[in-house]
Amino acid sequence: MKSPHSFFRCRTGWLFGATLLAAGGLFWSGSALAEPNKVAVKIDVQPIPRSDRVDTTSYSPVVKRVAPSVVKVLVTERAKNLPVQEMPPFFDDPMFRQFFGDQFGNRGGNNRRFNNRMPKQEGLGSGVIVSTDGYVLTNNHVVQGADVIRVTFADGRELTAKVVGADPQSDLAVVKVDAKDLPAITFTDSDKIEVGDRVLAVGNPFGIGQTVTSGMVSGLGRNQDELGLAYQDFIQTDAAINPGNSGGALVDVQGRLIGINTAILSRSGGSQGIGFAIPSNLARNVMEQLVQGGKVVRGYLGVSMQDLTPELVDAFKLKVREGALVSDVVPGSPAAKAGIKSGDVLTSFNGKKITDGRSLKLTVATVAPGSEVSVAALREGKSVEMKVKIGEKRLRGSGSENDDNNDKSPAAKNNDTGTLNGVGVGDLDPRMRREFDIPVKIQGAIVTDVDPGSAAAAVGLEPGDVIQEINHQSVRSSEDAVRLTESSETKKTLLKVWRRGGTPQGSTRYLIVDESGE
Repeated sequence: MKSPHSFFRCRTGWLFGATLLAAGGLFWSGSALAEPNKVAVKIDVQPIPRSDRVDTTSYSPVVKRVAPSVVKVLVTERAKNLPVQEMPPFFDDPMFRQFFGDQFGNRGGNNRRFNNRMPKQEGLGSGVIVSTDGYVLTNNHVVQGADVIRVTFADGRELTAKVVGADPQSDLAVVKVDAKDLPAITFTDSDKIEVGDRVLAVGNPFGIGQTVTSGMVSGLGRNQDELGLAYQDFIQTDAAINPGNSGGALVDVQGRLIGINTAILSRSGGSQGIGFAIPSNLARNVMEQLVQGGKVVRGYLGVSMQDLTPELVDAFKLKVREGALVSDVVPGSPAAKAGIKSGDVLTSFNGKKITDGRSLKLTVATVAPGSEVSVAALREGKSVEMKVKIGEKRLRGSGSENDDNNDKSPAAKNNDTGTLNGVGVGDLDPRMRREFDIPVKIQGAIVTDVDPGSAAAAVGLEPGDVIQEINHQSVRSSEDAVRLTESSETKKTLLKVWRRGGTPQGSTRYLIVDESGE
């Protein structure tokens, strides 16, 4: 881990520990998806009234409205036989059998194979009733791997539920119970909440029964890579969230759903004032798709993107620091067909302001494939407008990674008066392409050596990378690379670099190598 903190997804588990880590959980063994359907939800998008006066009245009326809509979700994985294993030779020893008999499966003395049996496992989470006819929204990690799902309502009823659909990329799932006239929660527009708004978290922590905690919105747009989710836009709250709260409701002071409680950042595994919830707008979009088709279909643009750092803002001569920098465009993709180019800074997409790469990714994902949308960008300091027809996002396996058998060509001398000191480059000849698995279409100079103490190494430049541009100038050979670094006006070098891995086509990104000593 990068810090002494750990992320926990808040489903409780028994037998093997009190909590399940973010990467933990059972493996889902499959379920029948619902036939195309539609979920009818209640929505109130009016923002809450805000004033300088802090109201100190009781939350009791709000809790009475919300509590019946939050349920306990108990999941069970049945006991299973693990794969047959070879019995150790000493099991045949007469002395061993005298004390332990044949309980390990060695019935005839010649059978050296035995079965291990995994005991039944149970876990506990929460869920939110989203429709009167039995749809319940929860986290994917709550129901993942479950053979039996039981939902307990506030009135004491307990019903068996089935999984309608799950989306591991956002950690959301929808289950269905056979019931009518249920107390469905009311959704609100999570885009209208603000830091400082008061909130309540409702769930079933530690299996002690439904519990309500209060706090406020501590932050918005959080992205936690440690959780391993592709689509994240978390609401951060200091309302206490503990194991068992996963899938529960985060509501505003009017009792409207603004988020699904999902994870905490903690050193102890319990609440330490930093909890995360999936915004209701994202949750509702995923939920409706899961109910209608059993899966989530996301829009696809076909770009690699980076957030703008102060160094990149200076290098691209930008007046603002908001937008998503396009580092690469997939050939034949919707972006390529629309004329989007590497180096463009996308500032608006489908009428929504783009602040960084994460906001672009989330916005593109919500657009239905086949839709034509407008895109605004900055290109070489000038504003451009484009129309793009969105494709469909499909999951792909990762490409092969570079190995460590690199050509150790002599690196640049440490007393070099140019830039990129400590970096050695070579031409992309057939041998280099074979050794580093570089496609023919990739042109540039291959990095053969990087001094571990150099500024280039500090920003992540590695042997096997291909330098395609230096300070916006195209690089076709090692000679180009050396020439462009010999007489630079600044000690800050902007590189466009291609790297094997990430996708079958590799990935491209911009790096700023700062040798100014500032």
